[in-house]
Amino acid sequence: MRKPGSKELIRQFLLAHIGQVVTSIQLRNAAGTGVSEWARRVRELRDEEGWPIITHNDSTALKPGEYILKEKPPEKPDVKFMRGISAKLRAEVLDRNGFTCQMCGLTPGDIDPATNRKVRLHVGHVKDKSLGGLDDLSNLRTLCSTCNQGAKNITGEKPTGIWLLSQVRRAGQDEQRAVFEWLRKKFAE
Repeated sequence: MRKPGSKELIRQFLLAHIGQVVTSIQLRNAAGTGVSEWARRVRELRDEEGWPIITHNDSTALKPGEYILKEKPPEKPDVKFMRGISAKLRAEVLDRNGFTCQMCGLTPGDIDPATNRKVRLHVGHVKDKSLGGLDDLSNLRTLCSTCNQGAKNITGEKPTGIWLLSQVRRAGQDEQRAVFEWLRKKFAE
C-alpha cells in the first residue's frame, strides 16, 4: 500500500483538530519529515478545495503561524483550479504594479492599519477564477493580504480610465489632492 502524501497527512491532521488552533510547527510535523512545501499544501486545501482554514490574515485573534479549520470542509471542491501563475508572471505583475497594493496603496514593510502587521503582497485576480477569470497579466494585480482576502469573489471588473477620472472629478478638492499626492508618490522617479 502506498504511503499518503504530505497534503493527505495535513488533511487528516486538520480534520482531527476542527475548531482548534494549530501551529505551523504542528502542520509541518504532520506533513512528514523532509517536507519543505507544507504551507503550499495548506494553501491548496484552502484555495483550491475550499477548506475554511483561518489564519492571522483573517482574524486578529490568531498570531502568525496559527491556523484554525473552522468547520468540516465541503465534500467536493466547488471549482477545480490549475496552478497557472508562474514565478515569471508573478514577477511581471509585481513589477508592473510597482510592488504596491492596487486597492489600498500599501507597500511591503508598511504597517497595515487593519492588522498592525507588516504588509505582505500577493498576486490576485481582477476577475476571480471561480467566475471565469484567467491567469494572464491583464487579469492579475498586486494586493496586500487584507485586500486580497476582502476581494475574494466579490470585486468587479477593473474600472476603466474614463470611469476612474469621472470619480476623481466628482470628489471634493481634499480627496482630489489626496489622489494627486498618492499618484505623485507612486510614480515618483
